[in-house]
Amino acid sequence: MSHNNFYITTPIYYPSGKPHMGHAYSSILADVFARFKRIDNFNVHFLTGTDEHGLKIQKAAEKDKSDTLVYCNKISKTFKDLSVKLNLSNNDFIRTTEKRHFASVNEIWNRLVTSGDIYLSTYKGWYSVSDEAYYNSDEITDKNGKKVSTFSGSPVEWMEEESFFFKLSKWQDKLLEFYEKNKDFIHPITRRNEVINFVKGGLKDLSVSRTSFTWGIPVPNNKKHVIYVWLDALANYLSALNFPNINDKLYKTFWPASLHVIGKDILRFHAIYWPAFLLAAKIEPPLRIYSHGWILSGDEKMSKSKGNILNPLEIIAKYGIDQLRYYLMKEVSHGSDGNISLINLEKCINSDLANNYGNLCQRVFSFIKNNCKSRVVKNKNLSKEDLNLISKTNKLTINLKAFMNNNDLNNYIKSTIEISFLTNKYINDEEPWKLKKTDIDKMNNILHLCLEQIAKISILLNPVIPIATTKVLEALKVSSKSKNLSFIKNNAIIDNDITLGDLNILFQKIN
Repeated sequence: MSHNNFYITTPIYYPSGKPHMGHAYSSILADVFARFKRIDNFNVHFLTGTDEHGLKIQKAAEKDKSDTLVYCNKISKTFKDLSVKLNLSNNDFIRTTEKRHFASVNEIWNRLVTSGDIYLSTYKGWYSVSDEAYYNSDEITDKNGKKVSTFSGSPVEWMEEESFFFKLSKWQDKLLEFYEKNKDFIHPITRRNEVINFVKGGLKDLSVSRTSFTWGIPVPNNKKHVIYVWLDALANYLSALNFPNINDKLYKTFWPASLHVIGKDILRFHAIYWPAFLLAAKIEPPLRIYSHGWILSGDEKMSKSKGNILNPLEIIAKYGIDQLRYYLMKEVSHGSDGNISLINLEKCINSDLANNYGNLCQRVFSFIKNNCKSRVVKNKNLSKEDLNLISKTNKLTINLKAFMNNNDLNNYIKSTIEISFLTNKYINDEEPWKLKKTDIDKMNNILHLCLEQIAKISILLNPVIPIATTKVLEALKVSSKSKNLSFIKNNAIIDNDITLGDLNILFQKIN
């Protein structure tokens, strides 16, 4: 794979319920990374989708009194619609009920059989339907007379059935060796340590088939068994590249995946099971798993049963999608859990978007429209103050790629907003309105530099707030080929002689 290709995925969502803020957060986060890579001139393939097999879905469909596939079609559509509402730039949307996915899962299963990593035995243990996960007895506790998982709080039941197993125990040392060789495989570092400690604690073989339900992909040559939902689901990242056709252009261009963006609750599946399956099937593992925290409402994880779900669609309808995207990306520290509230959302919209970036664009554009007939011409005589602003901005932009490549969005946004602060301060200090009669050249230079700064900030914020920044870049006549990070190497973005388009208010202040 060429280093200029970038394949990024969201988790595939389990459509047994309505989309919630956690889904929105994972998707927006992946979208910001994808859009950033595009302005950094990467060839990006961005995948999202739905995971539609398993007992939980079968039960939900029965409860809904509908055919399982009809039910999946209906629910999957809500996630597809959500990706449009969230303004995602995904190239593909995969469903595990598609033919291309069956082919990929069958191939992986057959490779694991050939490699001697799968055997038939009996499964006995605690199983949670809602997590579609098996738990050890030390991960189970009693709550109100019921057995629940200490990890997720979900109820568990004792299961005994014939099952195929994957020899996970055999991969323990090879996985530790793999983590050691690939220090960046798991981000952030706290999650990496968590995974390594878990693997060092010893791995048990993993049950990879079920006979107690039928909704899933049948085990090749054994119709009694259905492939366990995680082995099925994880393969989606390959199915979307037309695996098992390893000569397919998508597969050759984009595998191994550059980045799987996931929530911390599915870290074990992605950082332990997935590389073990792939290594056993002789397929190269992905380059990085980035595991973010939960979105909390108050101090609790949002969940249907707790009734504390902040609905992303209601927030978008009330405040706007750019506003929601900006708030989630700025306020939630990406390694840890994020606590969100409407009060903080409104504060954030007012302080960063309306009063800072929005106000900067507004005041500069309206001054130029009212005083210069929308035209500004730059000349060579830059002042000490101009050079100072340019050099301070360069200092702030120099680390931005490193922040993004390290999945550190908080510092990325902080630095970008700092450029906006500096530019607002520069206008206040330079007072171009006083120069209209006395020094038109100097006034033009101040205004031109402000426009160049606005262009920089807009390109940098474009992955986060694409709608507003695109309006600004269009009004600045920035061509799509200039809409990239080459200004970090001192390339100008806008023309020396520029006539502005119109720009309306970008962000309404919330009172």
